[in-house]
Amino acid sequence: MSAARDYHTATLLNTGQVLIVGGVNSGGTALDSAELYDPGTGAFSSTTGNLHGARQKHSATLLSDGKVLIAGGIVGAGGATTLATAEIYDPKTGTFTLTGSLARARSEHTATLVTPGLTTDQVLIVSGRDQGGYVPTAELYDPKAGTFTVTSNLPVAVRATHTATRLDNGKVLIAGGFHSGVLSAAELYDPANGTFTATGSLTTARAQQTATLLPGGKVLLVGGTTTLVAELFDPTSGTNGVFTATGSLKVGRIYGHTAALLPNGEVLIAGGLGTIGSPAPVLMEAEFFDLGTGTFTATGTMTAAREHHTATLLVASGKVLIVGGDAGTPFASAELYF
Repeated sequence: MSAARDYHTATLLNTGQVLIVGGVNSGGTALDSAELYDPGTGAFSSTTGNLHGARQKHSATLLSDGKVLIAGGIVGAGGATTLATAEIYDPKTGTFTLTGSLARARSEHTATLVTPGLTTDQVLIVSGRDQGGYVPTAELYDPKAGTFTVTSNLPVAVRATHTATRLDNGKVLIAGGFHSGVLSAAELYDPANGTFTATGSLTTARAQQTATLLPGGKVLLVGGTTTLVAELFDPTSGTNGVFTATGSLKVGRIYGHTAALLPNGEVLIAGGLGTIGSPAPVLMEAEFFDLGTGTFTATGTMTAAREHHTATLLVASGKVLIVGGDAGTPFASAELYF
């Protein structure tokens, strides 16, 4: 890449390119730069526009029209300032444009595209942190109006570093995270009526885990704990869905790893901070999960140990693009898994 970065976002565009936004460089400074990865050339280009403000630990959400919503995050020495600003990236012009501001500044939140009934798409923003602590609210972004509105209903649990996964039925599973400790609480957001409802608890409390929607509708949760066991959420079991333990990782991953759904339905788990050692090691190891057997199997190691990187499936080729991250110092390098 043109810049070393971690805590950035990577978004697969409808063009097949991957948009890399923001993050932190090797000097600890948040970045206002963006770049595009072109699978056709295998190269990064920094000829796309810059953000209107530097940010890290923000969210990036692909909208139905192919644009990307960039929201929140932090900036300043040690992440001193939490941001309420948001902007839209237009791949047709390669530019970022400021849009309405969040009702509350937040970072380490989630941002999920939802469709309430038959109305236009919205983006659900849930919890996160600001300078004063944890943000107890959720809000919705309306792409047509360019505005954020606080939801009338509050999330069941206030949290940050959680996951939010849009299910096949349109609901959003919000799981785990951190608030005065690692959480096992989970809830469902129903865009049809705008409500949050508690659902079954995780089998293991987790924060900074990964959550991957699998073919068939289950959700795989991996890492975010010192234990090796992963778990599955089945939205068709019980009243609102049930979590059950599944296979054990070959290598424990506390945080900073990635999960990418492969074309064959397996899930590639790569890198992150390990659970064994003092200090805990940043990992090169990768493995994949097979839903059919409920097991993890080791696969090739990455060319560099990484945490806080991104992993993006390149749909046209089936390859996975691994970008940036760090092992003490942010990387500018990238690699492909295939």
